[in-house]
Amino acid sequence: MSFVRHFLLAVQFFTRIPITGRLADWVGYSPAMLRASAAHFPGVGWVVGLPAAAVFSAVWWWLPPQPAAPWVAALLSTVFSVLLTGAFHEDGLADLADGLGGSANRERALEIMKDSRIGSFGAIALVLALFTKVAVLALIAQSGGAMVAAVALFAGHVTSRLMPLFVIHTLAHVGDTPQSKSKPLAESIGRGALAVGVVWWGLAMVLVVALLPTVQWVLAVLGALLALLWMWRLLNRRLQGFTGDGLGATQQVSEIAFLFALSLTLPAAAP
Repeated sequence: MSFVRHFLLAVQFFTRIPITGRLADWVGYSPAMLRASAAHFPGVGWVVGLPAAAVFSAVWWWLPPQPAAPWVAALLSTVFSVLLTGAFHEDGLADLADGLGGSANRERALEIMKDSRIGSFGAIALVLALFTKVAVLALIAQSGGAMVAAVALFAGHVTSRLMPLFVIHTLAHVGDTPQSKSKPLAESIGRGALAVGVVWWGLAMVLVVALLPTVQWVLAVLGALLALLWMWRLLNRRLQGFTGDGLGATQQVSEIAFLFALSLTLPAAAP
């Protein structure tokens, strides 16, 4: 049952889904458990991605067939996912942008990232990331149809949550460990935990390929991997390791790259 407990702890930590009362008592908490729950990051992608895809599909179906319909569906599904996660990863992206944009000095950048207030770099990064995500999702819907967009939304959430596991596995934690939320992740996760995350992701990809076998999912995953490589090099070069904000930013950039790469494979307009 530890598998279920670790999964529920990941859901509790990375979403706003309430796990309270007796269920919370049964799940429990310890730094070691939170570290083990990292293996279920892609599983959280299932929890967020499936209802977000359902929201997209429902809004698309309900709206009149107008050119703005894909944009409205993409926007509302994004709003839903942000509410469901409490903007957890978006906050990490904004903090990382403020830190790295605010100072070239490593120690000063880490200090800036601790400040909960959002600065110019963070605000710009957040606005551009959200707008790009909505725009690319709308483009996918216009080019491939609502089904492709909804499935891509789900696959993007799961795939992008696999990418931070490779960062945790290969880089050192450099945050303010006495106070950092990611302190339990300071010890690198092992290959077993990484394998669990890959299984979560693999099951999702089996599902999406079964639903839409002609879509170029391989190229979309390649886009996410390229985003991971870019974020890994950025974190290693500027911080010599990762922070919780860096993990959130990696998820956001990987999700956008997944959707963008997929959009490049859908040149034909939907009927």
